[in-house]
Amino acid sequence: MRAGWLARSALYWAWLTLTVAPWATVLLLASLVAPKRVCYRICVGWVTLAIRSARVICGVAWRVHGIENVPTRADRYSAVVLAAKHQSTWETFALPMLMPHPIAYVFKRELLWVPFFGWALARLDMIHIDRSRRAEAWNKVAKQGRRLFDLGNWVIMFPEGTRTPRGTQGAYKTGAARLAVTAGVPIVPIAVAAGRCWPARSMLLRPGLVEVSIGAPIDSTGRQPDELMREVEAWIEAEMHRLDPEAYAPKPAAQPAQGLDRGDA
Repeated sequence: MRAGWLARSALYWAWLTLTVAPWATVLLLASLVAPKRVCYRICVGWVTLAIRSARVICGVAWRVHGIENVPTRADRYSAVVLAAKHQSTWETFALPMLMPHPIAYVFKRELLWVPFFGWALARLDMIHIDRSRRAEAWNKVAKQGRRLFDLGNWVIMFPEGTRTPRGTQGAYKTGAARLAVTAGVPIVPIAVAAGRCWPARSMLLRPGLVEVSIGAPIDSTGRQPDELMREVEAWIEAEMHRLDPEAYAPKPAAQPAQGLDRGDA
């Protein structure tokens, strides 16, 4: 069975490699004359292809809970910060496809150096930061975040900062909550159980179902960032246990080695 997963995963990555270069080239050319919203839709077209190809080639399906919690332009909240669990590359590709508004990722600037993929990112309304300069990075997130909110876009951040293995929890940083409080917008928690199908830092995809759960917007008015993030963390982690209980099941205790009694010799 593992050999089958390897073959299908290899085919999937070959397909992504084949499509990313021409798609990025179209985006780069379009960016010379087209507005950023058009470039964004071109980009969403490729990540949608990536997610649907994972379903066709590797059997990675998905199900979304709580989509009614996603604000629309007619709702009270037209701008939000999305705070998502990060186990896999899957959610990085899928969330722009699932969200009704353009979303802007906060990401490390090193991704801009990735051929074609990074070059395309550079032409979009995203927030790339130098993580070695914390104060400067935060100022950029706050400034660019307000600008994007004014345009009706949303900002998405992964509070744990990096992908975490299935069934584990990283340290939740307060950046997403700080942005929500500073800009006066709510924060939407998102739990994504993708690790069972697309493990962290792995190129091997396994057939299965990715569960996505979107929580109700949490008002940031009058809140402290650390206290707000604790609420976001509690919701996400409780939801992860509900979506993927197998990953969080207690591990059986190791049995001590049994020596032989004198009478057994």
